[in-house]
Order: sequence, then C-alpha cells, then structure tokens
Amino acid sequence: MSGLSPSQKELYSQLGYLVVPGFLPIETCQTLRERAAFLVDGFDPQTVSIFSTKNQSSTTDDYFLNSGRDIRFFFEEEAFLPNGQLRQEKAHSINKIGHALHTLDPVFSALSASESILGVVRDLGMKSPVQLQSMYIFKNPFIGGDVACHQDGTFLYTEPESVTGLWFALEDATVENGCLWALPGGHVEPLRRRFVRTPGGKTQMLPLHSAPLPDVAPSVPWVPVEVPAGTLVLLHGRLPHWSGANRSPKSRHAYAVHVVDAACHYPDDNWLQPGPVS
Repeated sequence: MSGLSPSQKELYSQLGYLVVPGFLPIETCQTLRERAAFLVDGFDPQTVSIFSTKNQSSTTDDYFLNSGRDIRFFFEEEAFLPNGQLRQEKAHSINKIGHALHTLDPVFSALSASESILGVVRDLGMKSPVQLQSMYIFKNPFIGGDVACHQDGTFLYTEPESVTGLWFALEDATVENGCLWALPGGHVEPLRRRFVRTPGGKTQMLPLHSAPLPDVAPSVPWVPVEVPAGTLVLLHGRLPHWSGANRSPKSRHAYAVHVVDAACHYPDDNWLQPGPVS
C-alpha cells in the first residue's frame, strides 16, 4: 500500500479519523513488540518518571521535558507499591517509550522511512511534512492507565495548526483492554488549549477557547475504535479522543508517530523541542 485512496481521504475529512485495517503485516507488529521488549530490558531506571494525563503541569519533570531528542521510559501511575517497589516486573510496568524512536532506533526509524508510511504522510496535504514525535505505548495488563480526553494539537502546536497522528495497533485493541475512543466530526471544533513551557522549567495548560472538551463516556456520541493488530488509525490534530484504563489480563501495545508541517511555525514554548523545526 502507498498512500490513501480518494474515498479514504474523503472519510478522514468527514470524521476526523480514519481506520485502515491490515496496514502493517503481523510480522512487523511482532518485530516492533520484540524491539520494545529489548529496549525495556536494557533500561536501568536510575531516573523514575511517571506518565500521567490527569495533572500534567504538576507531574511533568525534566526527564520528560527533555525527551524530544532521546529514547526515554515512563512508568505507569500504578506501577509502584507504597514502599516504592514495583507491583510487577519492569517489563509490565512501563507506560510508554518516547519520544525519538523514529529517528534514534534503527528498527523504528526503518518503519518510519518505509514507503507505506511515507505514502500516507505525503497525502496529508502538508508542504513539508516532518515526523516530529514517536511513542511506543504498552497499556500493560491490570495497570495500564487511562488517557484523558485531548486533542493532539494541544501538545504539538503549529501556526497554522498541522499535526496529524498515525497510531498503529501492534496488538488487538478492544474496549476491555483500553482501545481508543473517538468523537466523529469533532475535528471541526476549535482547539481548546496548549501545553507550553514556562520560565523556570515548568509547564502549564494555556487556554485557547472557552468551550470545554466533551465529557467522556463509553457511549454515543463517542465511538470505540476496536481494531485488530496491524491497523493504522489516522487522527486529525483537533479530534477529541481518549482511551480507558486496562484492567484486563491482555496488553494493548501500539506505536504512534505525529507529523507536522515544517512550513508552519513551531513555537519555542511548545513542551516538545526535538530540534530545528521552525
């Protein structure tokens, strides 16, 4: 496969997201899972950074803020017992790896440079598309945390707005193990806020619009994006979406890459500063 068909482009324009089953071969999914396991195995947690979407301004640390040029590991909120010991083995305690796998790791960079992905990126309508950020998301059994309702443009803001997410299911994603939920057509609504750096190495959520994000509920108008391994889900930067916690015994591994237009201005106060994108 190379690129998107006219009907796929039209559906994406209408809904703000697009589901493309069978985009990655199952063998590729397995290779990426094995590579992530290898990276976690070699991770010696001298620094413990916990990823949370509930109060990011207060939980963001330097390790996270400086991850745009590195491969770093972030634990689940529920990974630790009160005494500081892990509840379960390290391999099942990591929330995600980020945020430069697509440039610094040979396996993930090879995928990012593949013709199948470059074909989709070319069809996004950007003048100068750049893969800016990547994440390997584990959603581990029993402790996989929920991701609050958000718009990707909040975190990767350009002027004009341009970010698009490519989310790859590396395992089957279901309601039970914390699949994505999307709001069809929600991308026509305004961007609500920006996550920015502030003086002194801090961060804050900067309001852009008075309308709140829609309330989260596992029911209409929200749609569960239940997909098999190998599926690509394309996400518009303004589309509200979220995912539930994983309390099941099955993990929900995924790989995500975010693309922006380098022809757009990338502000210096964006939390992620990966390099010379202006």
